[in-house]
Amino acid sequence: MRVLVVDDDKLVCVSLKTILEAEGDISVVGIGNNGKEAIELYDRLKPDILLIDIRMEAMTGIEAGEAILKKDKNAKILFLTTFSDDEYIIKALNIGAKGYIIKQNFECIIPSLRAVYAGQSVFGDDIVSKIPSLINSKNKTDFLSLGITEKELEIITVVAEGLSNKEIAAKLYLSEGTVRNTLSIILDKLQLRDRTQLAIFYYKNK
Repeated sequence: MRVLVVDDDKLVCVSLKTILEAEGDISVVGIGNNGKEAIELYDRLKPDILLIDIRMEAMTGIEAGEAILKKDKNAKILFLTTFSDDEYIIKALNIGAKGYIIKQNFECIIPSLRAVYAGQSVFGDDIVSKIPSLINSKNKTDFLSLGITEKELEIITVVAEGLSNKEIAAKLYLSEGTVRNTLSIILDKLQLRDRTQLAIFYYKNK
């Protein structure tokens, strides 16, 4: 696993490099100290995961992440920050970040990197619990008018509950393949990047 680490605290960067590379299967391919460096290094090094702080001079991690995802929609970005501010959480979710973890939860960093590398999204329980209230809106959307069928809406609803494909299949009496294919169709119809953005869309428009 190739990881790019960006944090405005150089000591944090060096410490993370030491800790991560002690794992053996993780290589820190570069270190940056602000958002602009994150973009430059990501373009040049093409890491598997960008592990980045949020509050930095010159350009924030959120701004850098958004710029990177505009150019590479498959970029895996994991935010590591001391701040659990609601504004940052919702921005991270909206741009399509794969995770948002708090530095104080130090033991979660390596498991979170592995989960993101495996294609999962990682948000701590304290953050997940905030999501519905942060993004809920009074605006209602007629999903059927967007071409979403009742069965697809049923799948969207359980995705928003945080269920995995296997759990959705069991709950709705479908095969995992059907769930996976239907989810791809839904994302294509709504022009969304992943299941995290789908959950956000649902809560905003239900």
